[in-house]
Amino acid sequence: MNIDFPFHFDHLGRTATTGDDDHIRDMIEQFLFTNPGERVNRPSFGSGLLQLVFAPNSPELAATVQFTVQAGLQQWLGDVITVEMVEVTSDETALQVTVKYQVRRSQQTRVETFSRSTS
Repeated sequence: MNIDFPFHFDHLGRTATTGDDDHIRDMIEQFLFTNPGERVNRPSFGSGLLQLVFAPNSPELAATVQFTVQAGLQQWLGDVITVEMVEVTSDETALQVTVKYQVRRSQQTRVETFSRSTS
């Protein structure tokens, strides 16, 4: 059973569940938008991307962020997915992350885009 993210109740008043593909997407989203230190039992979990929304853009920062996110996804979700590509873009108060990955169980390649706005 995969609990849906964010946590909510379904139309029957039970904890909402989701399928495997959506659960994997939810896990990636949780990693991307969690800051290290937010989880008590996993203090190194998270990418810290939201802290970079207002950082000055540069090719070096973009390359560093992409490398860090890809390495973190492999560390925390490497048993579920193989990360093929990560692209991070920041536009004033919005952050957009595109992740191309292969689901290990089905060998299916997926491309998902995640975004957060600070406003």
